[in-house]
Amino acid sequence: MSIPAVFEGGCACGAVRYECSGPPIAMLNCHCRDCQRAGGAACSPTVVVPRSALRLIAGEPRTYKRSGESGSVASRSFCAECGSPLYAFSSARPEFVGVRAASLDDPAWFRPSADVWTASAQPWDVMDPELARFAKSRTGAG
Repeated sequence: MSIPAVFEGGCACGAVRYECSGPPIAMLNCHCRDCQRAGGAACSPTVVVPRSALRLIAGEPRTYKRSGESGSVASRSFCAECGSPLYAFSSARPEFVGVRAASLDDPAWFRPSADVWTASAQPWDVMDPELARFAKSRTGAG
């Protein structure tokens, strides 16, 4: 399946909708504890796009901010009505946003190339042995 150049997504109830006007820069699975807690899962399958490519087309998400292990501030946006996680961004790399793959209208094209923050991965989490693994972030910047 090909990766779309433009794609859309939103929350479960439809109150918040977004559009990404460019192809992903990266696709990865984040295993940090914050992503685990935010999504209630072993990891967060994430599509990284330039922040300038993300545009809200309906609604306004709420955002929760927290200082991460790296010292940077992680901001997680979600629907205030249904609680669906939508995307996240960090003060360490403000030019990028990580869109939750499950919030895509068609998540079937998601293909991660790496597992990041694997130092925080749960022992019961099963990772694809074919993917690159990074104990922390791929950049070392957190």
